[in-house]
Amino acid sequence: MDPKLLNMHTHDTHPAIIKRLRRAGGHLASVVQMLEQGQPCLSVAQQLQAVEKAITQAKKTLIQDHLDHCLHHMVDNAREGQPTSLEEFRQITKYL
Repeated sequence: MDPKLLNMHTHDTHPAIIKRLRRAGGHLASVVQMLEQGQPCLSVAQQLQAVEKAITQAKKTLIQDHLDHCLHHMVDNAREGQPTSLEEFRQITKYL
């Protein structure tokens, strides 16, 4: 099996996050064009705010889903008498 596939880590929300980020990427490209065309700063700032909000929401969804997954995994491992690690949980919380 491909070693890259063994390390894949996906959640049900990833397709929606990918879609949101692709849309934000296209929106950001439009903002660059606005700057190149000399559009008013207020309009550019408003569009940048929309891009930032989309990225922030994608990050929030990713982190919340991951935390839910980690907590569920830790509880299951604790029930089965397996050691649990809080390190990944601690690491991702710095991005909140």
